[in-house]
Amino acid sequence: MRYLVQGGHVVTMEPGVGELPGADVLVDDGRIVAVGEGLDDAGAEVVDARGLVVAPGFADTHRHVWQAPLRGIGADMSLGRYLAEVLGRIATRYSPRDMWLATYLGALEALDAGVTTVFDWCNATQSPEHADASLDALGQAGIRALFGHGDPDDEAGVRRLAGTRGLVTTAIATTGAEFLPFDLASRHLALARELGMVASMHVGVGTHGPRVRAVTRLGEAGLLGPDLLLAHCNTLGDDEVRMVVGSGAGVSVTPVVECMMGHGTPAYGRFAAAGGTPSLGVDVPVGARPDLFEQMRAALVVERMHANRRSLDAGADPATVVPAAADLLRAATVDGARALGLAGRVGSLGPGKRADVILVAGLEHLAGGAPVAGALVAAGAAVDVRTVFVDGRIVKRDGHLVADLAKARVEAEEAARRILAA
Repeated sequence: MRYLVQGGHVVTMEPGVGELPGADVLVDDGRIVAVGEGLDDAGAEVVDARGLVVAPGFADTHRHVWQAPLRGIGADMSLGRYLAEVLGRIATRYSPRDMWLATYLGALEALDAGVTTVFDWCNATQSPEHADASLDALGQAGIRALFGHGDPDDEAGVRRLAGTRGLVTTAIATTGAEFLPFDLASRHLALARELGMVASMHVGVGTHGPRVRAVTRLGEAGLLGPDLLLAHCNTLGDDEVRMVVGSGAGVSVTPVVECMMGHGTPAYGRFAAAGGTPSLGVDVPVGARPDLFEQMRAALVVERMHANRRSLDAGADPATVVPAAADLLRAATVDGARALGLAGRVGSLGPGKRADVILVAGLEHLAGGAPVAGALVAAGAAVDVRTVFVDGRIVKRDGHLVADLAKARVEAEEAARRILAA
């Protein structure tokens, strides 16, 4: 299918290009073939983007998608209570059918909010049937996804799915070296590398008890690298932050849940200051909205708060604001794609990239020429997402998903009520 997204304010996120007011994006067979003014629309369906911001789809690098029907039950949960109740009790009651309904709903909610790529950290992979249900649901939803198999001890199951190709591919989600015997975590990473998969693990979580320097051990063992995605990283030492940045490993910061559940101070600013490229994730839908607008703003607020405090302590002008709001848009697009091993495919709007594109309203007064990337972070919302393309296919048009979100919500919520009642 050929589309011409015409006349929008294009935030390309491409190096040296930046923002292009009143520009077009030409899409053919799922690929962006041109970005610029006055492109030829011969043979293309024209999508009117006048007054809208045209941006890359967001990449969520850490989300437990299966929790979508449980949204809000973790509003007052500590990390310990979450582990005991959600993982220890609720997850074990999900049937494969429940997993399908929950994952399908979670994927649709992500798409509705402009999230076109997600790392589904599936820590409810109880059986091969559960894994198959999750993979099928992600595929049916039409989202680009890495399905993080949450039981890497099931080596046969991981190997069976390793050849999955298309919009949905597979990865390994290991509890990791901070929570498992180091030799076991090392085996999980070795399996991922043998199969050419991204591996993700939680590190630096929580501020209670003695700190385990898992990253130091990973670095000393030569196990850090760009195919490793580390979630949270709140309590890492400065030397460990530098070690991660130097290795090229990806980092996923989930500021809303980290602040609410007591993981520790979000690490976005520490990694950015060390020259890293931290990305963003929703983490647990039980305690956060399913969109990255909230995460971008939360990270911005936390980092501005710290910067303002430092300025006041130094007697400097606190009105000097850092980081720039636009930096957080990069975390949700380009840097998210890089963390997932997809930098050459998505994350920016340039010729040759796959067409994961969102059209966002609400900034019409700026979309004629003023920079809008920062405004999208500071003032954008999921409800403003009008149209969404994934791999050149329209999955949301004029404010409405192509799929039936209301029906998916009803079916998944019926399962959730049954599971919670049990």
